[in-house]
Amino acid sequence: MVKPASATPTPPAPHRGFYDGSVAGLAAERNVGILARHLSTLIHRAIDLGTLPLGLTASQWRPLLLIKHKGMDTPAELARGMGVDTGAVTRMLDRLEAKAILHRARIPQDRRVVKVVLTDAGNALAERILPIVSEALDRHLAGFTEDEFHTLLTLLARMVANGEHYLQQASDPARE
Repeated sequence: MVKPASATPTPPAPHRGFYDGSVAGLAAERNVGILARHLSTLIHRAIDLGTLPLGLTASQWRPLLLIKHKGMDTPAELARGMGVDTGAVTRMLDRLEAKAILHRARIPQDRRVVKVVLTDAGNALAERILPIVSEALDRHLAGFTEDEFHTLLTLLARMVANGEHYLQQASDPARE
């Protein structure tokens, strides 16, 4: 019997997955988590090398970009944005403040809140970091075609969306 065209199609069976939980199945060369982490490390090392002549350490260039381009202007926001604890951010801010790259200011309405503000020198320095980031990313994309680049972005965005969806569902199972 043929189903009418208006019938709702049966969804495909859930995908069983690409990994079987074995050591061989999770080998580094086919483990997207390990490959993504390694790629992230390589890109950050390339950026770190590019920012050394600016007098910035590995942990100092990222907060400058977050402050300048993402509007993250409190130590708590920076800690979340960088995935580190507030103690690490405080130590890093101390070093950047000693270099006159930024200063911290209390908010008159709530003196418990500290805002992080780039100095003129800090703003100028932050502007010099984006070209270094672009160059590092382009080095890692050497040999890619425009289509491959867009396919990579699409696939990575899908993985991010899958991960975010899973974490949202895992943190609130009633939300389906």
